Amino acid sequence: MSAKVLVTGAAGYLGSILCEHLLDAGHSVTGLDNLLYAQRSLFHLCANPGFDFVFGDARDKALMSSLAKQADVIIPLAALVGAPACARDPWLAESVNHDALSMLNGLRSPDQLLIYPTTNSGYGTKSGDVYCTEETPLEPISKYGVDKVVAEQELLQSPNVITLRLATVFGFSPRMRVDLLVNHFTWCAFSDGYLTIFEKQFKRNYIHIRDVADCFLHCIANARGMAGRPYNAGLDAANLSKEELALKIKEHVPSFYIHFSEVGSDPDKRNYIVSNQRLREAGFEAKRGLDQGIEELLKGYRMMARLPFRNV
Repeated sequence: MSAKVLVTGAAGYLGSILCEHLLDAGHSVTGLDNLLYAQRSLFHLCANPGFDFVFGDARDKALMSSLAKQADVIIPLAALVGAPACARDPWLAESVNHDALSMLNGLRSPDQLLIYPTTNSGYGTKSGDVYCTEETPLEPISKYGVDKVVAEQELLQSPNVITLRLATVFGFSPRMRVDLLVNHFTWCAFSDGYLTIFEKQFKRNYIHIRDVADCFLHCIANARGMAGRPYNAGLDAANLSKEELALKIKEHVPSFYIHFSEVGSDPDKRNYIVSNQRLREAGFEAKRGLDQGIEELLKGYRMMARLPFRNV
């Protein structure tokens, strides 16, 4: 059954892929974005009669009240994403990543489904030896992680909410990000040919961006049985250390030089592996592997060969 879906942050890295998948599945989509980065990532959807776009801010209560009333499903993607960005402007981070979510949750009715993407970085600095489940205590180590965890805890106290604790996302998007770990390591292999890695043993989980979009579709279709719980969303075969990830990329770029430094440290101290069993039992399993994602990234990076401010 088709639904009217409101997506905030629609022009972002994930939003521009999710909107496409929602429309392909027969849903109608209203996308909201303030176009902070001057994105043009939704142009290809304008010809679709099921798509509408609103230029605006997810913190605008009057605007969000009007848009929320028209939706069956709300997917709040609008966020200041990543630890460095949130550390640079903590007030902006909290107002978007927490306060706007609380406001939106108060504006919707209990009959409206809300699917919230949080982050499995909330698991923090575990040993990397024991699988984190949804019952594992959350110990976020960054402003980004703290705000996302607090927002998730508040949302789960309300009816008709599903939260997805996303693994580190990879893959190409019209609003591309090269700071995400798989994307970043692959970019270094492609553009520079070398990379220095600190704390090579630190592990985390990964998931392809289109698997994330498909997971949202699964949540919409199976909301009755899934609502009220958090779900780890990652690729079971991709609980990898930074060393293992770099060597995987080297299989695709044999000339890639990797230096594992014993001196220095990475400011991102996350170290954990994740179990996605609950999501699998709910009927969804990520299927796009790292090899597919790396090939996709290398193909896309060939289209980014000439960057501004670089004479190469």
